[in-house]
Amino acid sequence: MAEAVAEGVKSQGAQVRLLSVEEASLSDITNASAVALGCPSMGAEVLEESYMEPFVAEVEMAKHSSKPLALFGSYDWGGGEWMRDWEARMSACSFNLVADGLTVRNEPSAEAINLCQLLGVKLAGSL
Repeated sequence: MAEAVAEGVKSQGAQVRLLSVEEASLSDITNASAVALGCPSMGAEVLEESYMEPFVAEVEMAKHSSKPLALFGSYDWGGGEWMRDWEARMSACSFNLVADGLTVRNEPSAEAINLCQLLGVKLAGSL
């Protein structure tokens, strides 16, 4: 999914730096013109708890001055509450969500990959 979002951004002529959350730092977020974050839901509809949740908590500590943000992720059960919670958290720290968070059930289909690419196009259009 992340690669498809990145492809959509690149298709608009923008540069992309694709990182796993383990490689990312708060400075990567603050120095970027726009950000896309992706994560599967885990357990009782929460972000992945070992890496993503601590990273998102760190990101929340800073204000982001309406920086464009796209959120995406996959899930297997539940109704998507984790994405709505994540959207609210990121809006509260001044990100400008360029679209509703994109959720995909289980493995992304070809249609879901296309939606990820379109999300990247939308993110690039916010620059």
